[in-house]
Amino acid sequence: MTHEPPPAEELRLLDAELHRLDARRAQLLARRAWLVAALQQMQARPLTAPDRAAAPPRPETAAPSVQNVLLVLGGILLTLAAAVFTLVSWGHMGITGRALVLGAVTLATLFAPVPLLKRGLRSTAESLAGLGLALTVLDAYALHEAALDGTDGTLYAAAASAVLAVVWAAYGLLPAVKSLRLPLPCAVAAAQSPLTLWALAVDAGPYAVTAALLVTAGLDAVPALRAPDAAVRICALVGAYGTGGCGVLGAGWLSLTADGPVAAARAGALLVLAAAIALGAAWRLAGPAGWHARGLAALSGLLTVAALGGVVRTAVPGTWTVPAHLALGIALLAALRTGRLLPDAIRRGLVHASAAVQALALLSVLPVAALVVLGPAGWLGRIWSGAPSDARAAVAVEAPWPSEAVTAPLVLLAVAAVLAWAVRAEQWRPRARTGALGLLWATALMLPAILGVPYLAGLAVLAVVAATALYLARTTRPEARVTALILALVTSVDLTLLSLAARNVTLVVLSLSTALLALASRQARLTPFTAPAALVHGAALASATGAAADWPPARTALLVLVVPAVAALLAARMGTSRATVPVEGTGAAAALLAVGLAVTDPPLLALVLAACAVVAAGTALRPDRRPVGYAATALFVLAAWVRLAAWQVDTPEAYTLPVTVPALLVGVLRRRRDPLASSWTAYGPGLAVTSLPSLAAAWTDPHWTRPLLLGTAALVVTLLGARHHLQAPLVLGGTVLALVTLHELAPYVVQVTGALPRWAPPALAGLLLLALGATYEQRLRDVRRVRAVLGRMH
Repeated sequence: MTHEPPPAEELRLLDAELHRLDARRAQLLARRAWLVAALQQMQARPLTAPDRAAAPPRPETAAPSVQNVLLVLGGILLTLAAAVFTLVSWGHMGITGRALVLGAVTLATLFAPVPLLKRGLRSTAESLAGLGLALTVLDAYALHEAALDGTDGTLYAAAASAVLAVVWAAYGLLPAVKSLRLPLPCAVAAAQSPLTLWALAVDAGPYAVTAALLVTAGLDAVPALRAPDAAVRICALVGAYGTGGCGVLGAGWLSLTADGPVAAARAGALLVLAAAIALGAAWRLAGPAGWHARGLAALSGLLTVAALGGVVRTAVPGTWTVPAHLALGIALLAALRTGRLLPDAIRRGLVHASAAVQALALLSVLPVAALVVLGPAGWLGRIWSGAPSDARAAVAVEAPWPSEAVTAPLVLLAVAAVLAWAVRAEQWRPRARTGALGLLWATALMLPAILGVPYLAGLAVLAVVAATALYLARTTRPEARVTALILALVTSVDLTLLSLAARNVTLVVLSLSTALLALASRQARLTPFTAPAALVHGAALASATGAAADWPPARTALLVLVVPAVAALLAARMGTSRATVPVEGTGAAAALLAVGLAVTDPPLLALVLAACAVVAAGTALRPDRRPVGYAATALFVLAAWVRLAAWQVDTPEAYTLPVTVPALLVGVLRRRRDPLASSWTAYGPGLAVTSLPSLAAAWTDPHWTRPLLLGTAALVVTLLGARHHLQAPLVLGGTVLALVTLHELAPYVVQVTGALPRWAPPALAGLLLLALGATYEQRLRDVRRVRAVLGRMH
């Protein structure tokens, strides 16, 4: 029978066993930590000399790398030796010997890779094959020098490169050496030049040379798309893009410099050929992830537009060149209607090409749009100089009018129509319509100037555009609302600038703009933008009204003050709306404008400052704008100072006492509410405002009245500070009292100093230093005691 201990005994045994396991675990963890630290130290410390001697040598280069370097170097050396033999030693042998030597060496070199491949020496075989291909080039050169030296060099180079391309390709396709990687890419590289060299040799002209480049690119596209070997595809691809790019550049230059329809048609045919090659390659590469196919299809579409547009350019006036190209670019969008006839990648590529053409067309009309939008700023330097003859003169001011501006609206309307009706994707459709709205706005701004309508009619068109944009800004779509709002504000600014030409027009336009923007501010979503804009136009209207009435700027400032008052009332009514801060900021800016206008007239400046202080004080009545009360106080004080300056009061106490008394009263109230408040915060500013300027005036005052009154006041302040244990009154009052006393006793000190011998002041200073040095420790204790006493004060 199994003996079972009592529960208490069993629990004791279990606790003892768990204790032993915890101790063992702690021991193992400590050992593990020591081992980890030891390994880290061994890895961190540098290898010693015995360690380096015991470590096995590590190779710096791999064996295949060494082998390849040796084989390449050997092939280069043999090729150079063969070239030297052909160029230097060739003349020492007869024609038979020459043929036998070069033929035997070339054939042997080309045949050598066969047994090497059978034995698995692939790298050596590749080196010898490269040497054999180089020897065939030397054979071609030797043949020209020996037997065909009378032929044209360019024509012979074309024929030789063609023959070498064929020979190398045939050699690379032989079953015995088919595994070699070098011959076929070399054949593709050699095939790049025959057609171009032939065209140059026969003086076929730039069109033939360009056609040869494009045909070569088309031939390169075949192995680039179909060759099974990657090296051949890469070499053909590089050749296709290289020769094709040169051909496209040449054809484009010929199209731009064509002086007639026939020349433009010939250049266009070359561009169409390039487009066909690109389209064929795109069709071959079209697939699910056909980014390459999309790029080639886009290139094909652009080349087609350039080809047809070049022909049209020679048949239409220069101003219609951009619209013609734009029409051809829009025609590419027919690819969207082809359904399944074209692969998806090609359709997308053609759409991208159309988008690129439209973007270039918009870029071409950008100077006209910039002139229409920014040109009215020129009236800032010619305010009320007289109404211009028409809208074009109003927009351009003194800038030249561009000749291509006639067709700019057509370009904008065509692109806007495409954005509005051709874009069907749900994620792009809202953005496209927003872009169409911007283009329609630019068209509306251009039309009055392009048509040359009367000046007032042009202003009416801009007013209608601004009102329409504000109405469209009521939409619920955020991007459309923001766009329409920006367009409305820009239009209102342009309208205001154009109205600066005539006085009455300025007043009418500013009144209408202010009313229109204020009416639009009834929409909560527009208020943060339109309400500040309305206040800005209101400030401009007030300034223009004062100027129209021939008021001086200081009197005009009184009209401008209406804007801060209205802004304060609106902000109080808005409460916590998002428009509150912009409205208050605009009101503050208008107040600064009023102050700037009145700065030349001190009495009116004091009145303006006082009015601003009243507005600020009214704003401070709101619970969330209490800190504005400080600004109101400062404005009141500043207004009083300006008023005193206007009265030519030169006593500083007249400026400072009106500040000191309220400041000290505020300090007393604060100390009653918060007994722990510092005396520097409560009384320091009020005391400093009067004591410091008065002290400066007392030091330059030859009379005794001001020093006496200032000293008496400083004494009272010092005694009050000592009585109530307040640090700020004690320090400020004592300092001012000491300086006033020093100022009053200074003449007597000077007299005493003049009566003493010249050696007496240095002697007295030396004695003072000796006394201080003798009681240095006691003086330090006295300084600490004084500092402690001041520190215990509030």
